Amino acid sequence: MAPPKICSTILDAIGDTPLVRINTITKGLVDATVLAKVETFNPGNSIKDRMAVKMIEDAEKAGLLKPGGTIIEGTSGNTGMGLAIAAVIKGYRCIFTTTDKQSKEKIDALKAFGAEVIVCPTDVDPEDPRSYYSVSSRLAREIPNAWKANQYDNLSNAQAHYEQTGPEIWEQTDGKVTHLVSGVGTGGTITGAARYLKERNPRIKAWGIDTYGSVFKKYKETGILDKNEIYPYITEGIGEDFLPENVDFSVIDHFEKVTDKDAAVMTRRITREEGIFAGNSAGAAMAGLLQLREHFTQDDVVVVIFHDHGSRYLAKMYNDEWMRAKGFLEVTGMTARELVEMRVSGELYTVEASRPLEEAIRVMSDHDFSQLSVTRNGRVVGSLNEAHLFNEFVKDGDLKRKPIESIMQPAFPFVDISTPVQLLAKMIAPENPAVLVRDFKTEKTFIITRSDIIRVLA
Repeated sequence: MAPPKICSTILDAIGDTPLVRINTITKGLVDATVLAKVETFNPGNSIKDRMAVKMIEDAEKAGLLKPGGTIIEGTSGNTGMGLAIAAVIKGYRCIFTTTDKQSKEKIDALKAFGAEVIVCPTDVDPEDPRSYYSVSSRLAREIPNAWKANQYDNLSNAQAHYEQTGPEIWEQTDGKVTHLVSGVGTGGTITGAARYLKERNPRIKAWGIDTYGSVFKKYKETGILDKNEIYPYITEGIGEDFLPENVDFSVIDHFEKVTDKDAAVMTRRITREEGIFAGNSAGAAMAGLLQLREHFTQDDVVVVIFHDHGSRYLAKMYNDEWMRAKGFLEVTGMTARELVEMRVSGELYTVEASRPLEEAIRVMSDHDFSQLSVTRNGRVVGSLNEAHLFNEFVKDGDLKRKPIESIMQPAFPFVDISTPVQLLAKMIAPENPAVLVRDFKTEKTFIITRSDIIRVLA
């Protein structure tokens, strides 16, 4: 259906986004025709506008959202933008919770529409009262006439893409689409669009792009929600540490994991080589598509979702200094991989947060460790170092029987194993005496300390 020539409100401008052929990035690598569904043409510059309005309208019909009410949501920014735009038109107040991983641009954009934003820590379990999921749920209970959109489990999310995104892709490709490739976060986009497309042609494949540190791929392949898969990652907009109800694994044929580095580098390539100012999840999706290139033939038509706009990542993926600090831009010299191969760095040894401190002390003593990572249910959640441990024992001589989590410090940062040693050296500081290095191919984690760096640089 053609968009109206004159929109009654900005909400009427949502949808009917273009398909744009990818030419340079895939040239000589992918036999198929690759088309990007460029969702930045929506008013809020992301695909989330579609489901934000759908969730609000369905809540209104159900009597869950009443005039003058308050919309509450935990959001990384894009869903919040869609909700905030609709709230301006419909007269609602908005309060959003987000994580400290999200870019400042996203938070500032939400505030521009009059929304209130509460920033919560990333590295906590969803059930933790400090998590952005838990805080948003608490606010929804405490604030009168409030409604929580709950994009993860609100099935209006997937329904919006069943009614809009899927049909648009089918019509724009004249029914020739053979593959749908999309990053998976809440799961609404790939679930709704794939469900519609598979109804039209059951042979269409839906491939979800996941990130290392997320649980989706292993759950799809084994049916196991493995907490050991969970650790901090940088890629925004995809991956989760739980299973949203909007992720329908039965319509997703395969999950492909993409590293933070590959996603970030590809994000920049999309802009510089295709002229499309796309966001981080688009970079992950294109990187995943290239990893899967052997599965495509020249007769295939692949549609890849570009979820949001590059302007939200100016301080991150589009910032050279940030990219260098993360080890994502090529730098010459020794890398963390070589430290591991030289056995300068050891494989990560951890202790459980609930165990008594005397156990951590015994481990550090037996192995001559000056630092130690702390886990909860297999997930890295904190750290200990001997200087901090000494200071705490000076204050409290009975500390050894207390749980490790009572004095643990923030978790050491994760970096890719290809990160140059020179960058690792800059990351190590008194408040951050070690770095965790992840080898995504072997799924092993190693710890690099100040002394390790000194041994190879001296």
